[in-house]
Amino acid sequence: MRTLDDAQARAVRAEESMGTAMVQGEEGVRAEAGALTDRREFVKELLAATGGLAAWMALRPEDAAAVPRAARAADLLDRPEPYPEGNLLERMRADLLRALQKPVHERKWVMVIDLRKCIGCKACTVSCIAENNLPPGVVYRPVVEEEIGEFPHVRRRFIPRPCMQCDNPPCVPVCPVGATWKRADGIVEIDYEACIGCRYCITACPYNARTFDFGEFYGEGTPEVMDYERRPAFEYGKKWQRAPGRDGSPVGNARKCHFCLHRIENGMLPACVTTCLGTATYFGDYNDPESLVHQLVGSTRLMRLKEELGTEPNVYYLV
Repeated sequence: MRTLDDAQARAVRAEESMGTAMVQGEEGVRAEAGALTDRREFVKELLAATGGLAAWMALRPEDAAAVPRAARAADLLDRPEPYPEGNLLERMRADLLRALQKPVHERKWVMVIDLRKCIGCKACTVSCIAENNLPPGVVYRPVVEEEIGEFPHVRRRFIPRPCMQCDNPPCVPVCPVGATWKRADGIVEIDYEACIGCRYCITACPYNARTFDFGEFYGEGTPEVMDYERRPAFEYGKKWQRAPGRDGSPVGNARKCHFCLHRIENGMLPACVTTCLGTATYFGDYNDPESLVHQLVGSTRLMRLKEELGTEPNVYYLV
């Protein structure tokens, strides 16, 4: 009888232990479910506090433009807003045509170059040479390459460097014959008929933006210089024929970028702007608060080269 009583007692204790374990297991499941609910509520609150960032990231590219600016990443805050048709070139051309309706003295042409988008392809350099029929040694828009860091963490940065069209241009006061001056719209101009080739302006420019036309041709040393090299260049509202010793020829004169003034005045953007593969160059009238360049110049990531010299350049860089 004692053995039977012991067995029954052990069975009762086992049932009690199993019941306790089941209760504890149910409580654990409820606790885990509660924790999961708490986590879900936390995520919901987080998304609500961040303006639905996860939902924004799931949008299609064409819907991204509808997201409030506050929900975008910090490095996108200074990117230009898309034109209704989604084409920045069309927006800049609309800005240009609007500016041409104003008197010259009410315009201020500026250029903004996004160094984050420049890939160093030099398409702008080539298009500038072709547009202005530039000879050997004359470059209006070189691309400077800069190496940053040390191996193995090395990268390259490309800096297009046109004429800065400074508000206080050092090249102007040094000219002994007054052959260079600043126009009312901000572009610094050269009169090839008045220039005597002293090169004082080339020395005075802190940006090395001026070069000298020595009268060379790419076809020199060949049986014949091709006709395309002898084509006249359209600069500063005139047609200039390159011929050594000829009055009004660019040969023997200083030369530089002029923002493709001949194109601007005919409602076309500068050649470097339209050929940039990454759309890294922007151009327009800074005095127009609705223009793209006016928007970009307000960026906190903007810089100008050698500002400490007081030249007040009108070419800005986004970094």
